[in-house]
Amino acid sequence: MGSRDKHAGLQWQDACQGAAIAIHSQKWVRSFAHSPDALWPLLSDTARYNEASGLPKHDIIETPQPDGSVLFEGRAKIGWVRLEWREEPVNWVKNQWFEHIRHFTRGPLKMLRAHLRMEPEGEGCRCVYTLEVEAANTLGKLMLRMGFFKSAEKSFDAVVGRIERFLSGQADAPFEIAPPELSEDQQAKISRAVAVIEESQHGHGLAQPLAVYATTGLEAEVVKIRPLELARRWNVLPREAIEVCLEATSAGLLDLRWDILCPRCRVAKSVSAGLDEMPTGAHCGTCNIDYDRDFSRNVELSFQPAPSIRPISFGEYCMFGPGSMPHVVAQIAVPAGQTRELDALFDPAAYRLRTLEAGPECDIEHDGNGFPVAVLSDSDITAGEQAQPGHLKLVNHASHDRVFVVEELTWERDALTADRMSALQAFRDLFSDQVLRPGDEVAIQRVTLMFTDLRSSTALYESIGDARAYGLVRDHFALLTQIVRTHDGAVVKTIGDAVMAAFPDSVSALSAAIEIQNEVRVFNAHHAADTDGGDPAITIKIGLHEGPCIAVTLNERLDYFGTTVNLAARLQGQSAGDDVVISQSIADDPAVAPLLRATQMTSESAELRGFEQPIPFQRLSGLESAVR
Repeated sequence: MGSRDKHAGLQWQDACQGAAIAIHSQKWVRSFAHSPDALWPLLSDTARYNEASGLPKHDIIETPQPDGSVLFEGRAKIGWVRLEWREEPVNWVKNQWFEHIRHFTRGPLKMLRAHLRMEPEGEGCRCVYTLEVEAANTLGKLMLRMGFFKSAEKSFDAVVGRIERFLSGQADAPFEIAPPELSEDQQAKISRAVAVIEESQHGHGLAQPLAVYATTGLEAEVVKIRPLELARRWNVLPREAIEVCLEATSAGLLDLRWDILCPRCRVAKSVSAGLDEMPTGAHCGTCNIDYDRDFSRNVELSFQPAPSIRPISFGEYCMFGPGSMPHVVAQIAVPAGQTRELDALFDPAAYRLRTLEAGPECDIEHDGNGFPVAVLSDSDITAGEQAQPGHLKLVNHASHDRVFVVEELTWERDALTADRMSALQAFRDLFSDQVLRPGDEVAIQRVTLMFTDLRSSTALYESIGDARAYGLVRDHFALLTQIVRTHDGAVVKTIGDAVMAAFPDSVSALSAAIEIQNEVRVFNAHHAADTDGGDPAITIKIGLHEGPCIAVTLNERLDYFGTTVNLAARLQGQSAGDDVVISQSIADDPAVAPLLRATQMTSESAELRGFEQPIPFQRLSGLESAVR
């Protein structure tokens, strides 16, 4: 950490002399060797900052107001002192500044304002942190006289010093707390769980790091463990991080939870332990809206430590800071009838303009030049002409004060959505009891389905007998299941000699299909050698299609129904074997283009049962050279 200076302004005047507003402030200035982009995700994470500073959790009460806004009130206890306050929505611009204000109605303080500004300084960054406090009573004045700012400075120095060491590679994590004490029984349970996980096919050498993270990480982190975040942290495949969390749940180290995320603030407002307990929708008090579940967008699977391993207390360290909503690049309060213009520079991307309060939304594509002016009325929000480059202009023509929100539309990248989980082999193997209620059905926006079948399986049974043919079929099922799993898919069911599998995307499915055909050739060669050529080769027919469908529970397992399923099955019927038949929608997917270029592709069409018009499709052959 570089240079520092400190400024304190103390305006003490006796109240009986009449006059003064006793707002006390202190400013800390720090220079870092790292850029605002590197520092912002850490310094703006007020939940982890507060926990690392030793502050207690608090409760949040949300009360809808007649003007459509929400009143946020907090309650906490520090020692014997009880605090109650009104929380203003935090204002911020990503990578630049944030401001957090609380107005206390109980306790020694009347107001607290924290403001952090980051400015580029050479290749590094200069941070100015200002804390303003107003006492409410004699106790508050005494606190400010006796070392309030000195204690705040000590916490600030400790936390930002740790962040600096982390960014410089001198610390393993950006925040640090004293790890919870574990009893001998808890330690034994953890050791047994780690051993069980690593003995399975889902451990990937990650069981011990996961156990350490779950038992020593900040509560603000482990209350919602997201495997895709862990995958980035550990630099492993997403599937490996997901599988180790699933196996850890089976072993008793973690609990899983299904969250229905609010489509506006992305915070979970409904939490269930099982799919069969999940409601069809939820209410978000923060945004003051009711919303439906959507398996493809807002139903997320996450994890937390099992209570027997590490109980997690109720409450929030901070639910309103920028770190809690990293997809929001700006959140700014604008009074009714006013305009605010601020410095802001956003990357080219898709964004949504909306308000914190329930109301209209507007999606835009930002090209990196001037950001469109956000214009709000009582009934609409629109993107106007471009502001000057590097500026954000917000116009509130509505009849009430509003908090503008500018958010990136990439927030789902760390959300392990239910549609993805239902197409993962480890989930189906370990949690076959995770099914929907009887009669419940859920729309899935997009899934890629594969159907396979053995060609001439009847002749196979007749030529070598039922026992040998059954063994051959069983071995081919094992081969297909393993390939499907390694391509992030899942076998949904087998139907005689046929297999139905699901994948999260077309690239995974097509890669798996190509590998299946190539591995079947190897399988046949090895099997012929083992039987001295006594058994015939097997031939696999494969069809693929992607699209929307319905998820239901059938025969005590999650299954898929709809036109997408029917077409995938019919396309498999068009396969001749040693090829892959794909629908036109998969062929048109730009993501699969590299795979298609490595194959021989012919365009065909056929009349398929259940479809009124001939269906076009593509037949892929020459698969030996097609490698993902």
